[in-house]
Amino acid sequence: MTSEDSDRLGRELARHQALHDPRREPRNALRWLPELRRWQAERLQRSFRHFMHDPQRAPAAEFFLDDVYADRDFTRRDADIARVIPMMRRLLPKKLLGTIADAIELGALTQELDLAMAEALQDLAPRRRRLDAALYGEAYREVGQAKLRARQIALIGRVGRGFGSALQMSGVATLLAFSRGPAKLAGLSELQGFLERGFAAFESLDDADAFVAEIERDEALASRRLFAAEDDPFRFDD
Repeated sequence: MTSEDSDRLGRELARHQALHDPRREPRNALRWLPELRRWQAERLQRSFRHFMHDPQRAPAAEFFLDDVYADRDFTRRDADIARVIPMMRRLLPKKLLGTIADAIELGALTQELDLAMAEALQDLAPRRRRLDAALYGEAYREVGQAKLRARQIALIGRVGRGFGSALQMSGVATLLAFSRGPAKLAGLSELQGFLERGFAAFESLDDADAFVAEIERDEALASRRLFAAEDDPFRFDD
């Protein structure tokens, strides 16, 4: 890991933490934010349903839903990473550290866009309580930020390909196995669990690139349809 890589990881951690801190980012208190996250989680579950019926792809799909593109509190994981950046710089391969940075950037960017969406929903539907596809699309277009949406999708691909590539690196799996006990003793179980789950999920895939490419294709198609105000933007059967 170069100094530049370490700096990027530190910057993304700080950004991620600031965007989730209600004292520094008051939009975290917007009443639309929990409903937006609930709706998006259900939408992703529907979009990933075909993966869940495939024994080889189901673990990787679950990893994306639960650990990458999810409404979860990553405070513990981020704190773990912040504590051990110098050690990670010495021990972990550059590609794997880049994947961790990509995952944190994805979480920060998702939070940034969600906050903007919640703000737009407050303006568009101040009295409503439940979200549907039509209102979601309206808020999506109100926020805009097509380049950031494209970056969000690209980061999903980079995280997936990063774990797929890490599987091919000699000694990484052994290093993770040996670090399990020390990580637990050092209070780094959240970071250790994230890495182990990522490895286990992608180990079951015959073709990680094809799996990730399908997610990228579907999410990019949905984004184009949302910006174009098309009906049923989340259909992926054509």
